[in-house]
Amino acid sequence: MIQTIRIEAAARENAGKGAARATRRQGFVPGVVYGDKRAATLIQLDPRIIMKEMHKGGWQSHIYEVVVEGGPTEQALMKEVQFHPVTDRPVHIDFQRLAPGARIKIRVPVQFLNEATAPGIKAGGTLNVVRREVEVMAEPENVPSAFEIDLAAANIGDSLRWSAVKDQFGTKAVITRDFVVATIAAPVVEEVVAPVAAAPAAKGKGGKAAPAKAAPAKAAPAAAAPAKKK
Repeated sequence: MIQTIRIEAAARENAGKGAARATRRQGFVPGVVYGDKRAATLIQLDPRIIMKEMHKGGWQSHIYEVVVEGGPTEQALMKEVQFHPVTDRPVHIDFQRLAPGARIKIRVPVQFLNEATAPGIKAGGTLNVVRREVEVMAEPENVPSAFEIDLAAANIGDSLRWSAVKDQFGTKAVITRDFVVATIAAPVVEEVVAPVAAAPAAKGKGGKAAPAKAAPAKAAPAAAAPAKKK
């Protein structure tokens, strides 16, 4: 199952743009934990904690335990991170609470097994990944760390669909049809076109190349007929 990541935060007293700017001047990132029909919890975090999660990748697929100093511990999803347009530093972060017993919408990465030994790959085919993550509805305690698709029998031209996932862990895909996750594409064959040889020049007497014929001169326009005397 997916691992819960612990994040430590401090409580913030005031909301609004002015309070948020004051928080940033102190070197922290303002944030909020909302949802579950409860009042929002205002928090502030060390920006290094946020950047660490950003560099990990897949932060939208993680469940976080936000430990608020002097307040409650919130189980939540990291829903949105806003960045400064010039410095690329985080300026605000939103967490969504997980309601007990409720299903959550979350993205789960896809892993492929036996890629090196897949018949289609060994024959020169290429694994074309259509979806590296699948968005599903799941119970928080049953969110898998990844979905797995076995390529042991995959040949060139095969499509690996949602139904090919080995264990869906009771989740339900947001897309209702049996969508394609990956394909085994045929190898690309480049066509080599031979250069066209130039036609040999015609030879005249003595084996010398005949001079090129001049284009026929255009006929001069006919002289205008003399005007009749009246």
